[in-house]
Amino acid sequence: MRAVWLTEFGGPEVLVPGEAQDPVPGAGQVLIDVEFVNVPFVEAMVRAGNSPVPVRWEPPVILGNGVGGVVAEVGAGVDNALVGRRVVSGTGGLGAYAEKVVVDASAPFEVPDGLALDDAVGVLTDGRTAVMMLSEVDPRPGDRVLVEAAAGGVGTLLVQLAKARGATVVAAVGGAHKFEVPLRLGADDAVDYREPGWAEKAGPLDVVLDGVGGDVARDAFGRLREGGRMVSFGLASGSWASIADEEAASRGVALVRWPQATGRQLRDYTNTALREAAEGRLHPVIGQRFPLEGAADAHAAIESRATLGRTLLEVRRA
Repeated sequence: MRAVWLTEFGGPEVLVPGEAQDPVPGAGQVLIDVEFVNVPFVEAMVRAGNSPVPVRWEPPVILGNGVGGVVAEVGAGVDNALVGRRVVSGTGGLGAYAEKVVVDASAPFEVPDGLALDDAVGVLTDGRTAVMMLSEVDPRPGDRVLVEAAAGGVGTLLVQLAKARGATVVAAVGGAHKFEVPLRLGADDAVDYREPGWAEKAGPLDVVLDGVGGDVARDAFGRLREGGRMVSFGLASGSWASIADEEAASRGVALVRWPQATGRQLRDYTNTALREAAEGRLHPVIGQRFPLEGAADAHAAIESRATLGRTLLEVRRA
C-alpha cells in the first residue's frame, strides 16, 4: 500500500512517500480503507522532534492518528456486519498516513447518515475537544468569551458552540487576514493576537478558551473578570500557559488544565460532536486538502501559519 514515512525527526522533507506492507486485522480488530487523514498542528511538532509529550518510538514510522474511511475487513470475533460501514477512528498515534489501517474494533465511530466523511474527520478529534472544553467552562448567555486560535480546527468549532450557548464571542487569531473565518461563523468581534495591545481590544472577559498558550494565554488571563474561567486546549505558541494556580485563585479565576476524561466520556463527547454536525448545527471548516503524497506540503503549510480550519490528506486517487 501507499504510505508516507517519517524517516527521521526534522523539517517537512523528512516525510517521504513510499510503500508499506498491507496490514491484516487480527482477532478483535478491523481493517479500514482510508479516504481522509486529519493533520493537526501537534503532528508537525512531533515530526520536528518537539512533541509536547514524550514519544516512545523512533523513526522510521508512519505518522498520524485520525482517519476516515470504510471498514473493509474484520478479524476473528468481530461482527461481519461492520464491513462496508463508513467510520472515523483514531489509530493510537501512528499509522494514519497510509491507504489502510488496522484498529481495535472498539475504536471506530460510525459516521451518521447525512454527514460527509471528510466533515466527520474534521470533527473527530476537534469536535470532541471543543465539546469537552465547553463543558468545562460552561459559558452562559451574555458571557463574553474569548476563543484563541479561532480560525483553526478546534477554534472554529468553539466559536459555533459558544454562540449556540448565547455568549458574546471574541475571536483571537494570528493575523487580520484570518478574521473572516470566525466572523462568518458567528463571532461578534475579532482581534489579532500578534498586535500589541490586542488583549485590551478584546475587552473584559468571562471565559477564555486557550488554544495558543504562552504569552497570548497570559495576556488573555489578565482580562478575566472575577469569577472568570479559563481552559487550555492547545499550545500553538509552542508552550502551555504558565499561570500559577495561586495567581488565579487570588483573582477569583478558575483555571482548567487539559481536563481528564474517561474513555466513556471521550466517546460521548465525540458522538455529540458527530451528531451536532450531522444535524447541521456544527460545521467543520476544512481549509486545505493535500494528496497523501503531499503530507510534507501539508506540514509546511501548517508551520507557516497559512492554514485555516482543518487540514486533510485525501488518500483516494482521482
